[in-house]
This record gives sequence, structure tokens and C-alpha cells, in this order.
Amino acid sequence: MKKILMIAFHFPPILGSSGMHRTLGFSRYLPEFGWEPIVLTAHPFAYENQREELNKEIPIELQVERAFAFDAARHFSIFGRYPRALAVPDRWASWYFDAVRRGKQLLRQHQIDAIWSSYPIPTAHSIGLALHQFSGKPWISDFRDPMAQEGYPSDPILKNAYIVLERATIEQSTAVTLTTPGAVRLYHQRYPHFVDKVHLLENGYDEETFVGTEAGAPLNPGKITLLHSGIVYPQERDPTSLFTALATLKERNPELTNRLRLRFRAPAHEDLLVELSKRFGITELIELMPPVGYREALNEMLSADALMILQSNGCNDQIPVKIYEYLRAGRPIIALTDDAGDTAQLLKKVGIEAIAPLNDSVRIADMLVRVISNFDKQYLPSFEVIQNFSRKGRTYQLARLFEKLL
Repeated sequence: MKKILMIAFHFPPILGSSGMHRTLGFSRYLPEFGWEPIVLTAHPFAYENQREELNKEIPIELQVERAFAFDAARHFSIFGRYPRALAVPDRWASWYFDAVRRGKQLLRQHQIDAIWSSYPIPTAHSIGLALHQFSGKPWISDFRDPMAQEGYPSDPILKNAYIVLERATIEQSTAVTLTTPGAVRLYHQRYPHFVDKVHLLENGYDEETFVGTEAGAPLNPGKITLLHSGIVYPQERDPTSLFTALATLKERNPELTNRLRLRFRAPAHEDLLVELSKRFGITELIELMPPVGYREALNEMLSADALMILQSNGCNDQIPVKIYEYLRAGRPIIALTDDAGDTAQLLKKVGIEAIAPLNDSVRIADMLVRVISNFDKQYLPSFEVIQNFSRKGRTYQLARLFEKLL
């Protein structure tokens, strides 16, 4: 069996990272396609939030090497400030040194055939680059989403570091993968001389994580509960127009609105949601819930009346990982996202039409009225269609890509 060294910062027991599931899923299914993965990740000391029970998700036979790393913002901060040099290109830049050392040892001890590294922690690609140069082994850099973007990072020093690392990674990688069609188009435009290197490898859901999960009792008996599971970013997932729409519906159609509840699970920015709900006078419609274990979160998705996605038009080239879990959960999906974005296009392909722009309160209100008034008639894609988005299928694509490179 061929061997692959997988470099990823996000790995169990880190908590609250969707990127963790991409690496974990690939490492779980690669052996079925003739590849033995060895994971090079960070020591849990570097994780601000973690949950020990998540380690149970790691396959027993998987070798995991954990390199030491500091978090500059936590470990070197004095009165909230820390040396900038220790956080370029990211707060975990110190991970590079022990990871490269351990990576070289793994390359010597095992007959590694290929290297894979995964963003969104840039240092992962720095490590991949160093080990590729050391060994000459084929290297796939998994960007997932675009790295350097307009206005991101806002810090000019970090932005320059991103640009330099991104270009070096694109130029020296054997292949590059991105998770959405829009991201692929962007990199084709940005690096026209390396078009043949850039491939689409979308995210997906992991069927293994749904084993043993089941729908429980209604979240709010007698009500229609819309669930948003995950972080509500103040800009990229700004719920202001949604709350405006709910306030409008409450005034114009209180009976219909009273049937509705909107639950936010682990939103992180609770203060924002509390302030908005008070400002618009809809506190009785909003539920804020703390983080729970991953499987418990999946059970809640299965029990919700409908699942909600929030995404601004500034993220049109991205598809949240959560959307694939939502599809697998088999519940109606309400997407507040731009019609032209990749998320909307994906949902339209499977027949989901409850879509309205995140920044358009009028269209959101109209869409909610249609959904609530005809809730029993909401369309659900068949399981045969949903299976096309499985993580196992994505892993097969990754294995095929590696085969082509050798």
C-alpha cells in the first residue's frame, strides 16, 4: 500500500473546526483506495478549544504525529499584545520548526510516496513546501478556499506573507485543490501559467459520523424551528436583514410568525444576536444555545424542522462545509445567500429553492412566508442524490489524483 504524509493543523481533539472533518474523512477512507495515511498535526497544547472525546473519531490504525506549537496570541501575549514576528503567517508559526523536524523523520522512517498539506492555517503549506523540497516527493496543496483575497488579511504585513507563500505553494506544488468552482476560476485567473495544476475537490459529508444518530422529539413541539448550527460571523454571516425580516413579519402577520422559532447553536457571537433581537423586538423568536458534541449537533440537525445557512455575497466563491451535513440530514434547507454564488448554485442543482440574499430583508420575509405557509410541501432531495456528496466519494477523487501524479 502506498503511503501519504498528511499535514493539517486542524485535527482531533480541536473543537469548532470544520476543516478537521476534511482531513479526518480523507484519512479514514484513503486505505480503501490503496493509500495508507500518516497525519502530521499540532500538539493539543496549541488548541484554544478542544474536547478529548473527539479523539475517539480517529481511526485506531491511523498513525498521528503531533508536533509542538505555541499560539502567539495566548502564549506570548502581554496585556493583549504579542510580537508580530511570532505570528507571521499565522499565530501558530512556531509549529513549523518541530513539524518539519518530525516530517523529515517520518519521510526517512517510512517509504512515503506523496505529501498533502491543508489550509486554512498557512503554516501547513510552509511545512509542506519544506518537506517537498527536502524529499522531492509529489505534493498536493489543499487550499480549500482562496488564501490571499481582496481585503484579507487586512494587516499589510500578513497580506504580503500570504501572497508570497501562496505563490510559492502554487509554483512548487505538484497539484493544487480547491473546494468550489468559484475558487478554481479565481486561481485560474490569478495563475494562468499553472491552470493544469488546479483541481476541484469539493467538501462533503462523512457517512460514518451519522452512524448511530437519529432524529429525536421536535425541538419546539407545535412550532416550526429553523436551526442555524455553527458560528455566526458578524460580517460574512451578518443576520441583521434576517432579524429585520422577522420584525416585519411579526408586525404584519403575528399569527404566522408565532409559529416560528430560530435556534442558533454555538453561534460564538451571542452578544450580537442578543443586541439585534432586542433592537428588533423579537427576543421571543430567538434561541441561543451553547456548543455541544459533534454527534449531538448532528442529532439536533436531524430533529430540526428546517436548517438555515447564512452567507454574504462576499463569500460567493465558498460553500460552507455545513451545507453537506445539512443535505445528509434530510431536512428542508433555507439558504440566505446570493443567487449567483456557489452555495446557491449547488442547492439549485438538487432542487432546493428556498433561497434569498442575506442582505435583502424584503426577499427574506417573502421567502419565509412561502416556506411557513407551505411547510409540509417543502422539497427534499432523494438519498441517491445526496450520496453524490459523500466524503468517501471525495476521497476516491483524491486517491485518483495521487495516482496520476506518481
